[in-house]
Amino acid sequence: MRDLDLTTLRLFVSVCETGNIARAGERANIVGSAISKRLAQLEDTVGTPLLARKRHGVQPTAAGQTLLEHARAMLDGAARIEHDMLGYAAGLRGQVRILASVSAMAESLADDVASFLQLPAHGKIQVDMEERVSPEIVRGVRDGTASLGVCWDAAEIGELQSRPYRSDHLCMVLPAGHPLGRRKTLRFEETLDWEHVSLPVNSAVQVMLQREAARLCRSLIHRVIVTNFEAALRVVRAGLAVSLVPREVAEVYAASYGLRIVPLAEPWAQRRFIICFRDAKALSPSAQLLVDHLASRQHA
Repeated sequence: MRDLDLTTLRLFVSVCETGNIARAGERANIVGSAISKRLAQLEDTVGTPLLARKRHGVQPTAAGQTLLEHARAMLDGAARIEHDMLGYAAGLRGQVRILASVSAMAESLADDVASFLQLPAHGKIQVDMEERVSPEIVRGVRDGTASLGVCWDAAEIGELQSRPYRSDHLCMVLPAGHPLGRRKTLRFEETLDWEHVSLPVNSAVQVMLQREAARLCRSLIHRVIVTNFEAALRVVRAGLAVSLVPREVAEVYAASYGLRIVPLAEPWAQRRFIICFRDAKALSPSAQLLVDHLASRQHA
């Protein structure tokens, strides 16, 4: 198959989003006939129809939907390349991309990166961070989407290398007046009689909790699934569910939300985070400096 043209892919995405070749042409300031010609060439290149003509426009075929997903990823990658190269053209000396778990992002990572960038010697280093669940972090670092990943050390990192980072402490967060709120500590099993608000089910902590519940021959009941801790604590405040949240995050909201924090009496309640990367010897100088800085914060 011949090389795919980014301009044609960009037009293809626009046609799929608008559902109309003429409207896509107006958006790109290109006549519809020129777009139609490019799309015909694209279909010839991939060897299958990509768009189905309808009465009032077009819509992607099954193959077109697949190409649409890949095209968006390719265009996003191209935009990242342009952004990064513009930084170097403006005098940037280093750029590091980090994929991090919601816990790391909500707790200390932003502050630690900020302290790194505030050092005079690091004034021309750029650090980009993106929140992901642990499996996506590992996959992104392995595939080269990011230089570094920060996740729980229970995550399956395969052949990636790692260095220790900070730790946190999981606790149960309960709404005011909850029957379990009078306890000084709780066993995880005691919380399984109550509905939970949880992070996405493929996050490392949720996978671990499901396994632990199964070991106890019980089930973890998800009443609400959210993507961040503030949303989880709002659900708890409303009295809809309980939640297992890092104490370091819960303490920020507990007083204003009227929540009760109860330590979890489990050996796995204290979690350790790691910085993972493909090969320490292949890290850029900027990434190596950042790894050293983050690793030095493990006991802070």
